[in-house]
Amino acid sequence: MKRWMWKLGAVAGAALLCAGSAFAQVKIAYVDPLSGGGATIGEHGLKHMQFLVETLNAKGGVLGGQKLEVVAYDNKVSPQESLVQVQKAIDAGIRFITQGNGSGVAIAISEFVTKYNERNPGKEVLYFNYAAVDPSLTNEKCSYWHFRWDASSDIKMAALTNFLKDKKEVKKVYIIGQDYAFGHSVRKAANEMLKAKRPDIQVVGDELHPLLKVTDFAPYIAKIKASGADSVITGNWGNDMSLLLKAAADAGLKVNWYTYYAGGAGGPTAIKQTGLDHRVYQISEWHTNVSSPDMDAFAEAFLKKYGGPSHQGWWYLRLRNEMEMFALALDKAKSAEPKKVAAVLADMKYKNALGAEVFMRPSDHSLFQDMYISSFGSGTKHHEEGTGWGWKTEGIVKAADTVIPTTCKMQVPS
Repeated sequence: MKRWMWKLGAVAGAALLCAGSAFAQVKIAYVDPLSGGGATIGEHGLKHMQFLVETLNAKGGVLGGQKLEVVAYDNKVSPQESLVQVQKAIDAGIRFITQGNGSGVAIAISEFVTKYNERNPGKEVLYFNYAAVDPSLTNEKCSYWHFRWDASSDIKMAALTNFLKDKKEVKKVYIIGQDYAFGHSVRKAANEMLKAKRPDIQVVGDELHPLLKVTDFAPYIAKIKASGADSVITGNWGNDMSLLLKAAADAGLKVNWYTYYAGGAGGPTAIKQTGLDHRVYQISEWHTNVSSPDMDAFAEAFLKKYGGPSHQGWWYLRLRNEMEMFALALDKAKSAEPKKVAAVLADMKYKNALGAEVFMRPSDHSLFQDMYISSFGSGTKHHEEGTGWGWKTEGIVKAADTVIPTTCKMQVPS
């Protein structure tokens, strides 16, 4: 009797194993801040990933029915902690990593993954970068195993300064940013491009502050006020953006803002508090008032499910591009082997949810896409964070016009 029961149990176990393999998951590790000063950004990015995985799985998944799964790892925006978390993901059998917040973190992950793959042929890992935009990542620090879905800070600054140069009312600019790799690249590009395009503009302030450590930006706003600046350029993101704008509102600072990430968590609310109606600008690959039936429905579904009491909606078209291109690459490669997936992604062209073609450049694994310059204020169809204000397109830079040279000398594995 016991032998018969053991055999029955073995057969049932084998059946369960077969069923499990039929629904095996392709896992991707999300390594971003889920605690500390960057948590509001990291947590909302995780919601993006969860929604994308749910949407792709509802459409049938990948590789003939396998499901995608996102696994979250908290890196606290620390390069050292990020490497610990990436190693944990690898030890758990995950071979695809995504991260976006912090170029210092991105550089550390890219270098770690490259060295890991050199030491572990046949067990390679791919790193998908959705938001870390230091130009070095696709120039001197480029890697075959790194793919970036966002435009570099140089591309974004070129668009912003092209827009700004025609605004004759801009005469005095204050540059402020975060003291790490990305902040330094924004600062450098802003100074160089302003000098080339508008040499008459006076840079009346140029400073960096600690990354995600400042809780009160009042002293910095006081400096901006005292400088006589009529405009501010900043690459700040996360709490460093929303708190900077909040301090500006509290001090009654009335200047124009040229930003990369004013649309992040708390940013729209702070802009509304400043009363600067369509005087805060942002460069991005999409915003909620870019007309597209697909993205309208997609963003509305996300807002209903994940918007929460703060009404935070969809931010990253680039993350949707990343995950949809990843799913397509898996199917085209007919494999979840990172090396085979990388070969498909390296020169992929894809029509995104706006109906526009985006393309990956094989020489440095940079994605090129249309970029929108928008202003935040009244009179828009879609609003942000319950403010009654939203983003309005002020200019579009087509994908082909964002292409800049690369110095990348990529080592392509055999």
